[in-house]
Amino acid sequence: DFFLSFGEEGVNLEEGYITFTALPAGIVAKVGKMRAAFGKVNTLHNHVLPWVDRPLVTNNLVGGEDGIDDAGVSIQRIFQGPKGVFLEATGQIFRGDSGNSRSPLFQASSKDDVSAVAHLRSYKDLTESTNIDLGVSYARGHNDVGTNFLTQLYGVDATVRWKPLRRSIYHSFVGRGEFIWSQRQQLPSEQRAFGFYTSGDYQFARRWFVGGRFDRSGRSEFANLTDSGTSAVLTYWPSEFSQVRGQYRFTRYAGNIDTNELLLQVMFSLGAHGAHPF
Repeated sequence: DFFLSFGEEGVNLEEGYITFTALPAGIVAKVGKMRAAFGKVNTLHNHVLPWVDRPLVTNNLVGGEDGIDDAGVSIQRIFQGPKGVFLEATGQIFRGDSGNSRSPLFQASSKDDVSAVAHLRSYKDLTESTNIDLGVSYARGHNDVGTNFLTQLYGVDATVRWKPLRRSIYHSFVGRGEFIWSQRQQLPSEQRAFGFYTSGDYQFARRWFVGGRFDRSGRSEFANLTDSGTSAVLTYWPSEFSQVRGQYRFTRYAGNIDTNELLLQVMFSLGAHGAHPF
């Protein structure tokens, strides 16, 4: 699987990996460059996000738009839990470089400075129209201060989806939330920050969706600084291969710096495209 993005800075390989599906004990392995299985937003490409932007907690604590996206090895196994609960366990080892210059997360100063990610996901159908998805995540890696300084992330994510079978093309609802704790070792002292977002997206007609999101997050390097914001989103689907989206975003950055922004987005896809997790 290869995912290429085209932007102002040129062509970028978002992901490129080989999947091995015929391993014993029901194990699925991936080798290559991939987005880490940390929470929900980090696993999603920009074109399948329900918003134009990414939440503040992603930008402040999880490496920005690039997030945990690195070359490595991933091992995953799906198994049946009690009372009809579906479970998925994932373990990943990466080269050790994630994030970007504006939002550094992990940085390998030597070949031994690998990063690791673990994720446990559970899924259950509550009714024929409603299901719930819960997950816990952990990530660990060396940061840009030096090889002896670590950054650790702990995450909890939850998704509830309602899609009535008889009216599924006209009405649906998806509620999401992620809560992330960051522990970053740096001089003169370790910084501990917390951030989260909650959102809801409702389909009120065949081609129309409306949604809202609330954000609040500290900053990994300056945990005493907190940003918060709210967003309202309206999306229209001219066809199943295109979307037109408008988003109003109010953000209050640390220091009582307020911004009001109107974001517009047009997306389209060509050819067959695989299903994405909701």
